[in-house]
Amino acid sequence: MSNQQVSQVSRKVSPVSHKEKALQFIWQHILLLISLFIMTFGVVLCVRSNLGSSVISSSPLAFTLAGVEGLVPPLSLGNYTNLLNCLLVAGQIIVLRRRFKPVQLLQLIIGIVFGAMIDINMAITGSLVCATLPVQALTQALGCTVMGLGISLEMRCGSITMPGEGLPAAISKATGRPFANAKIYVDITLVLIAIASCYIFFGRWLWNVIGIGTLFAMVYVGMTVKLISRHLSWFDRLLGYRPGLRRHLYGLARYLKRTRQLP
Repeated sequence: MSNQQVSQVSRKVSPVSHKEKALQFIWQHILLLISLFIMTFGVVLCVRSNLGSSVISSSPLAFTLAGVEGLVPPLSLGNYTNLLNCLLVAGQIIVLRRRFKPVQLLQLIIGIVFGAMIDINMAITGSLVCATLPVQALTQALGCTVMGLGISLEMRCGSITMPGEGLPAAISKATGRPFANAKIYVDITLVLIAIASCYIFFGRWLWNVIGIGTLFAMVYVGMTVKLISRHLSWFDRLLGYRPGLRRHLYGLARYLKRTRQLP
C-alpha cells in the first residue's frame, strides 16, 4: 500500500474532533428544541379544543383552572407542568433507588423547557376560539397529529428522555414488565389524578379537562407515532448533518457584503 493510500485510510478512520462533537451536540439539541416546540403546540391545541386535554397536561390543566378560581396558587399551565415533571422524576428515583443515574436529572431541564414552550404556545393560540363541535373536533385531531409528529421527532433525537416516558421506563426496568404496559399504568394514574382534582376543586367532572378528546389522544397519538416513525429517514439524515460554523459564518458575511454593494 502506498503512502498516499495509507493517508487516505487514516483520514477515513480518524476520530471526530472535539469541535465537531460540540457542534454535533448543539445541532442535535437545536433539533430537539424544534421537536419539543412542535409537540407542545399539539398539546396546546388539544387544550384549546375543550374536548379534553392530552394525558400529560390533564392534571396541570385542572390545577391551572383551580388557580384561576383562587383555590390553588395561580400558576400557568406550563408551570404546573413543570411541577408534574418534577414529581415524575422523583418517582423514578423512588422506583430505581441506587440504580437511578444522576445524568437522568437532566430530565428536569428538558421538562422545564417543555413547560416554557407550553406557555409560549398558549400565548400564540390565545385568539383561537373553538365554539362549535366541528371546530373542536378538527382542532383536537390536528393537535393529536401535531403532537404525534413532535413525539416522533423527539424520540429520534436520542437525547435525554422526557419525564413522562422516564417513569414508565423506570417501572419497566424495576419490575421487568414491558414498557408499553408501564406506560399505560402511568397514563391511567395521571388521568385518575386529574379526575380527582376536578372533583376536589369543583365538585364535578370537567369535560374540557378529561373528555372524549383525552381518550382519542390516548389511542390516536400512539398510532400516529408508529406511522410517522416509518417515514423519518430524512430526519435521520438531518440529524447526521455536521454544520460547519466557520463556513456558514463566512457565507453569511459574504452574502451581507454582496447585498451592501447592490444599488
